[in-house]
Order: sequence, then C-alpha cells, then structure tokens
Amino acid sequence: MSARAMKVGLIVLAVINVFALAAVATMAVSLNRIESRVEDQRRPGRSGNSPWEAVGALPPETQSRVRTTLRESALSARPDFEEARTARKAALSRALETPYDGEAVRTLLATSREAELRGRARIEDDTTALLATLNPEERAAVAPLLSRHGPRGRGRGGGRDRGERSERREAAPAE
Repeated sequence: MSARAMKVGLIVLAVINVFALAAVATMAVSLNRIESRVEDQRRPGRSGNSPWEAVGALPPETQSRVRTTLRESALSARPDFEEARTARKAALSRALETPYDGEAVRTLLATSREAELRGRARIEDDTTALLATLNPEERAAVAPLLSRHGPRGRGRGGGRDRGERSERREAAPAE
C-alpha cells in the first residue's frame, strides 16, 4: 500500500471517528433529557398528576362509585359526541364540494358545536351532582376532572374523552 493511500485511509478513518463521537455525544445528551422528563413526570406532588390517580387513592367503595358514575355519564353523552363528530365530518365534506355552500358548512359546524356542548354539559352536570355526594377530601380529588383539559393533562391528547379526542383529530383540517 502506498503512502498516499495510507494517508487518505487515515483521514477517512479520522472523519468517521469524529462523526461517530458526535453521534454518541448527541445520543447521550438526548437520553439524559428524556430521563429528566420521565423523572419530572414521576415526581410526587407534581401539578400535572392525573386526577384519575387521585381518584385511585380514594376508599375502594367511593372509588367504585365515582368511576361507575363517570363511566355512565360518559356513555350517556356519547351520542352527543358522535353527532358532533358526524356533523363535523359532513361539514368538511361539504367544504370540499364544488360549488362551495358556505351556509351549509356553517350550519353543520353549528350543529357540531351544539352537540358537543350538550355532551360536555351532561358530563359536567353529572360530575357536579357526584361532587355533592362526596366529603371535602374526596371532592378535592375528583374536582380536577372538571378542568377544561380533562383528567390526563395537556401532554397526550388534552385528556378529553375518547370520542372528543378522535373528533379533534378528524376535525383538524376543517378548523
């Protein structure tokens, strides 16, 4: 092997090593950031803890009653959220038609909003009725479920109930 080929080989090897070291350093920094975020999420007393975790700390009979009541409420509101989702899909479909009928799209969007508000109102009314049956400590654990962003916080889907969350995903292009 000639001296020139060895020099080129050493330079190529050095460049590859520099890129490999940069990749390892980047990975280490990223891993450290991820671990810090996980630790922050697991830290007790964190303000973003799920209210469902607080509900889980209630006495078993209260916990069961709270979960059952909220599940029944969500199921009773489901038709309203389905109507809202259907109207929003129809509005999107009508918005793409030629000729464009703005009035029909506005009507469908209004129908969607009204149905969603009916569903939210039903869940909120049921939750406030449930809160009236709880003692102050239990109420403190359950009350955060009334927050606009729902029980799971803002991070993953805004904590809305499943129907509402999928409506938001499906409706994104129409907004």
